[in-house]
Amino acid sequence: MTAKLPPPFFIADNPGLDFLNSIAVPVDTKVEWLASGEDLLTWIKQAGLVPNNALKGFRKSALPGELDAIAAQARALRDWFKPFVYKHMGKPIEPNALRQLEPLNQLLARDEEFGQIAVRERPYKEDHDHGQEEKGNSGLAWRPQRRWQSPDSLLLPLARSLADLVCIEDFTYVKACEGPECTLLFVDRTRGRTRRWCSMAICGNRAKQAAHRKRSKRARKRTP
Repeated sequence: MTAKLPPPFFIADNPGLDFLNSIAVPVDTKVEWLASGEDLLTWIKQAGLVPNNALKGFRKSALPGELDAIAAQARALRDWFKPFVYKHMGKPIEPNALRQLEPLNQLLARDEEFGQIAVRERPYKEDHDHGQEEKGNSGLAWRPQRRWQSPDSLLLPLARSLADLVCIEDFTYVKACEGPECTLLFVDRTRGRTRRWCSMAICGNRAKQAAHRKRSKRARKRTP
């Protein structure tokens, strides 16, 4: 019987980094959230990257082992891209980095995106006040769509999240958690860019406890 996975981490403030965080060491043991096709469908649903009806359709129509093969490709994409983030984080990405991303562009070229005109979910003024990019005074809006024709299309929103990461985020503020064993990445959106931990409840608390033990040990040594 397969052990139940702990909830995945969505702490990065960026979907692409959340994807890279789909393998992590939350409590001393490495956890892989994309180990199988079913794991991949579950993670993608939790990440909100694919409509639920498309995921249900793939569960019914996929050939034996097909989704497991897609999960293996997703892991390969993640593991290939993560060193790029480690190499470039802490500074803006330069144009010459494009050469390293050619495999990602090749994957993105397989997409079948299109768009539809739909009713705007909020009035224009509310969109504008909430910092949305949509422009115009119309009650209608452009909504991107995708044809989910085969299970390998599940890779496309993952690839797009990585593309958005390198094209939109300032890599100056992409950081790795300072926890000694932690592998989680995030975008530091704090006011003073002072975020150090994936979570104060996990690595931040561990650091506090370690610092407390260290101070207590020093105090005991000074005591005659």
